[in-house]
Amino acid sequence: MSAKIETKCIHEGWRPKKGEPRQLPIYQSTTFKYDTSDEMGKLFDLEEEGYFYSRLSNPTTDAVADKICALEGGYAAILTSSGQAANFFAVFNICEAGDHILSSSSIYGGTYNLFGVTLKKMGIDCTFVDPDLPEEELAKYIKPNTKAVFGETITNPTVSILDIEKFTHLAHSHGVPLIVDNTFATPVNCRPIEWGADIVVHSTTKYMDGHSVTLGGCVVDSGNFDWTAYPDKFPGLTTPDESYHGITYTERFGKGAYITKITSQLMRDLGAVQTPQNAFYLNLGLESLPLRIQRHCENALAVAKFLKNHEKVLWVHYAGLEGDKYHDLAQKYMPSGTCGVLSFAVKGGRQSSIDFMDKLKFISIVTHVADAKSCILHPASHTHRQMTDEQLREAGVEPDLIRLSVGIENIDDIIADIAQALE
Repeated sequence: MSAKIETKCIHEGWRPKKGEPRQLPIYQSTTFKYDTSDEMGKLFDLEEEGYFYSRLSNPTTDAVADKICALEGGYAAILTSSGQAANFFAVFNICEAGDHILSSSSIYGGTYNLFGVTLKKMGIDCTFVDPDLPEEELAKYIKPNTKAVFGETITNPTVSILDIEKFTHLAHSHGVPLIVDNTFATPVNCRPIEWGADIVVHSTTKYMDGHSVTLGGCVVDSGNFDWTAYPDKFPGLTTPDESYHGITYTERFGKGAYITKITSQLMRDLGAVQTPQNAFYLNLGLESLPLRIQRHCENALAVAKFLKNHEKVLWVHYAGLEGDKYHDLAQKYMPSGTCGVLSFAVKGGRQSSIDFMDKLKFISIVTHVADAKSCILHPASHTHRQMTDEQLREAGVEPDLIRLSVGIENIDDIIADIAQALE
């Protein structure tokens, strides 16, 4: 039986046997015991599967990674300590000094900085492009050393929609994988792998946790990209790894090569591991994810309609609104809804946006987004304040843009708070 996503959110990952705990246990142990030296040695040689040190893998975190993998329709997955760690691992797993990636410019400010500043210090170049350009224009930015294309299904904070099929065709026609951040849509509303994406990343800190209690990230590999078709582009996967007894990941692990390399190499050396305790909290959030996402979308659409008709509001961006620039793409890729996040501006410019936010009663000004409580943020003053005005505009972030994350409170109360602040 092929279960629906609501059922997968409850039952995937941890399937208890007779007499085992019904709920996923927290394996709060750094190490795991074996009877002989040879048994332990085979684990270090990657000849057998098992657990020996929780920096590499742990039964609790693996179970939750398996659940997210099932939700996305992937082949293998790994949890990380944060969404930023997931983005970094996803790219660094196939890139090294001298390589290049192509990224949509409409991405989260932290990711923009990761790609444009930190990776550059490591010798990996990134070109940011307007995701709405035609494919033939985007193709002009692909270089011989390009190793990946990156985008977000729903951008943070501009809430535009990525044309996944266009970006898939762009990447595949140049022999590189498409990496997609699916944090805002979640697999409840969009499954990029079904549209051709090769690798999906998440900040599980957002809707997947849903309660603002645990940091985390996830990398999901579809298993569909054929690394061996381009051995010269991806030597880390297709040639021997001398730091691991000379194994070649694609030969030894087939479709599991990409995630195995992250586990045995990047997690080994960089240690951005998600703790079993955090994975346990994340699993609780995942169980209610479909219910919450439905409520988030219903509330956000109602708020977007209210704002659109308010005399003091300059503009509203929410793909669920008919007439929105990205409405058609949203209907194609996310027919059940987009997310609970929208952006808008009040009349009067940047200061008016700030004044409005300061008048809110229970909608909180916080750095966070996409959890049960309604919260709000002014990116130009907060998350994106390290960016210049030119960089802000390249990313589609205007100085007066307000990002509103609509929670699951009663919709009348949410609108009342917004209305009184506008007045």
